[in-house]
Amino acid sequence: MVRNPLTPEERRRGERLGEVLREARGGRSMVAVAASAGISAETLRKIETGRAPTPAFFTVAALAGALGLSMDELLTHCAPAPAPVPGPLPEPGVLPLTA
Repeated sequence: MVRNPLTPEERRRGERLGEVLREARGGRSMVAVAASAGISAETLRKIETGRAPTPAFFTVAALAGALGLSMDELLTHCAPAPAPVPGPLPEPGVLPLTA
């Protein structure tokens, strides 16, 4: 199976995830947190540094549990920004003109 290259936004999201996890880990060792989550320290290292920008759901869930984070917190910090709305919004009750 060939995997499509990640988009720049997917890479940035992975980097944000790594930053959030690293901050939540604080002074705890990478080895201790990884063991608590049931993953290898190398896997955690790759996630924290952005070298594994799309870790498996259950890996992220296990890390969140080990670090006392909720999945909602991770989503808030790592979700892509909403797409900008093109052009100005029409006034309420006014239909935009179409060509």
